[in-house]
Amino acid sequence: MSTQAPIRKAMPSALTFERHAKCSTTRARASTLQLPHGSVPLPIFMPVATQASLKGLTYDQLRETGCMLCLNNTYHLGLKPGQEVLDAVGGSHKLQGWDRNILTDSGGFQMVSLLELATVTEEGVRFLSHHDGSPMLLTPEHSISLQNSIGSDIIMQLDDVIATTSPDQARIKEAMERSVRWLDRCIDAHKYPERQNLFCIIQGGLDLELRKECCAQMAARDTPGIAIGGLSGGEDKEEFCKVVATCTEILPENKPRYVMGVGYPEDIVVAVALGADMFDCVWPTRTARFGNAIVSSGTLNLRNRCYVDDFTPVEEGCGCPCCLPVEKGGLGVTKAYMHHVTAKETVGAHLLSMHNVHFMLALMGSIRQAIIEDRYPAFICEFFSKIYKGDKSKYPEWAVGALRGVGMDLLRD
Repeated sequence: MSTQAPIRKAMPSALTFERHAKCSTTRARASTLQLPHGSVPLPIFMPVATQASLKGLTYDQLRETGCMLCLNNTYHLGLKPGQEVLDAVGGSHKLQGWDRNILTDSGGFQMVSLLELATVTEEGVRFLSHHDGSPMLLTPEHSISLQNSIGSDIIMQLDDVIATTSPDQARIKEAMERSVRWLDRCIDAHKYPERQNLFCIIQGGLDLELRKECCAQMAARDTPGIAIGGLSGGEDKEEFCKVVATCTEILPENKPRYVMGVGYPEDIVVAVALGADMFDCVWPTRTARFGNAIVSSGTLNLRNRCYVDDFTPVEEGCGCPCCLPVEKGGLGVTKAYMHHVTAKETVGAHLLSMHNVHFMLALMGSIRQAIIEDRYPAFICEFFSKIYKGDKSKYPEWAVGALRGVGMDLLRD
């Protein structure tokens, strides 16, 4: 089947993308994405509210972090509460009481995460509901229809997702070509391009030539934004970076670039240097539920007994409500208290989720400011020095190599 770009009119766009600064050494960019529910500073980390609920935080608390864009999942909302309820209430913004921007994943990722319940054909993906085992066919048209009902500001095409660790190169090529064909069907099915932005998704596994071909095909469709998909599936970090760098080198400069499913701070700091703008992951809230705090030196497992009598904040200088002292309007929570409640009481997961989400959004703000001031290489050096306590021999080879590829030597004195 052909994947050549059809002749079509330019797609209406409900966003504007304004680039403010570019790092003079790396490919890092600082931009603003104007969406229907407010402006979004880039680079950005997007918290994941899979089922219209962010685990561990209320939406008022999420607003207090300054978050302007979070995620819902089409597959899950399509099952529950279902399209009829979404249409009746007027979309997910009203359902969950969130007046800022929403991005919805198309449901394609469930081909990997729920593969034992799914069968992929040219028609679409046939699922068995993980709720009750009932059948559900998710086609490109149905995915877009669901996202139109959800009313998200950014909607994703349905793509054919294959784990990057798959040895089946023929299947990976098939999935890439099918994703292009499915994008055409998504474009044709999209009812509201004047208020919802459809992003394409680059596929191709770890094959850089397939990725290049997919970039060319997808860019020719001229969607408002572009995502790099199929990563964070267990591949080596070196291979991950090669894919991101290959794609950002040839993708249009005037569109936002979204690397899907990436949430570890080290991965984000390097991927920004490679030219990526948007990231998402459930990790900050998931790791909080296991008692882990994200801090500038890495992560702290607050279940460890060494914190039983540590009466310092989770992180000194952190501006989240958890760490701020009472006299400054915060909760004044200490590591000792977190050790006492974490992984035992629900309040522990709640407090650490507040801290971790705040940390990730504050990190993105610091990254953005460093790019604007053209000191991003220095920021990266300071970031890695804190994590590895200045010991450059411990710096990960994948990060050193990726940064060298964009003109920065992380090991240089």
